[in-house]
Amino acid sequence: MISAHDLSPAQLAALLAFHADAGVEWLLEEEPVDRFAEFEAMKTARGSARAPSAASQRSEVESGGAPAPRQAPAAPGSTPSREVRAPAPVASTPAVAIPDAQAIEEARFAAGSARSLAELRVAMEGFAGCNLRNSARNLVFAEGDEAGGIMVVGPMPYADDDRDGQPFAGRLGEMLTRMLAGIGLAREQVLLSNVVPWRPPGNRVPTAREADICRPFIERQIALAEPKHLLLLGNFTARFFFGGNDTIHQLRGEWRDLPVGGITVPTLATLHPQDLVTAPMNKRFAWQDLLAFKARIQG
Repeated sequence: MISAHDLSPAQLAALLAFHADAGVEWLLEEEPVDRFAEFEAMKTARGSARAPSAASQRSEVESGGAPAPRQAPAAPGSTPSREVRAPAPVASTPAVAIPDAQAIEEARFAAGSARSLAELRVAMEGFAGCNLRNSARNLVFAEGDEAGGIMVVGPMPYADDDRDGQPFAGRLGEMLTRMLAGIGLAREQVLLSNVVPWRPPGNRVPTAREADICRPFIERQIALAEPKHLLLLGNFTARFFFGGNDTIHQLRGEWRDLPVGGITVPTLATLHPQDLVTAPMNKRFAWQDLLAFKARIQG
C-alpha cells in the first residue's frame, strides 16, 4: 500500500485533484471510529427491541390488545421521566423529473426573456430543467469580448473549466490560447462559450436530450452577441450546429452560412484543443483551418 509519505508534492497534488474531480469532499473522520463495534451494538439494540418477554406476550394475547412499550425500571430516588417516543417517519416525496418537452419549453422561455448576456446568465443560473447542473460545480458561461465580432464555441466544460467556472481553462485553454495567437488573436479579443454550460460527469458526451435542452441558451448567446464570424470546435459542436453524423474531419475547413438565433453567421468548424493534445498529428489540420479563418476575418 502506498503511503502519502511515498509521494512527491506533484504526485500528491495530482491525487488530490483526482479525488476532487470524483466528488470526494473528505478523506478521514476527525476521530477514529470502530465501525465493527458500532454495527454489533446496533444489532444488539435492535434484537432487544424486537424480543418481548414471555409474560408480556401472554398478557397481550389474553387482553387482545397491542403490545405495550417496554420501559426500563427507574433508579431509586429518581424522578420518572415522560415517555420518549420516536418521531413518526416523514414520507419522502421523490424528485419528479421534468418531461423533456416541458424542460425545452422552459429553456426557450428563459432564454428568450433575456435581453443581454448578463440577463441570460442569471436566467441560466436559475434554470433547473437540465440534470447536468446537479453534478457540476459551476455554470460555465460565455467569457470574453462580446463586441469583438468573433465567437468560439466548444462542446462542453471539462474538469478545469468546471472547477474555475470559466470556458477553456487549464491545459486545453492554454492550447486554445496558442491556436488563437497563431493567427494574431488574443483570448480577450474573442467570446468563448460552450454548447452545454454544465460539465457532464466524467467528461462524457452530452446526451441528445441534454443538448436539446441547452440549445435555446447557446443560440440566444449567439443572437445577443451577434458575432460576424463563428468558429466551432470539435465533433460534437459541429454536428450540433450542422446536423448529420459526419465526423469533424469531414465537417472541418469549409465555410458555411449558419442560421442561428434569428441571424446568419459565417461559420467554420475545426478540431478541438483536446483533439490536438491526444493526437498531435491533428495540429496540421487545425492550422490549415485557422489560416482559412484568419483570411476570412481579415478579408
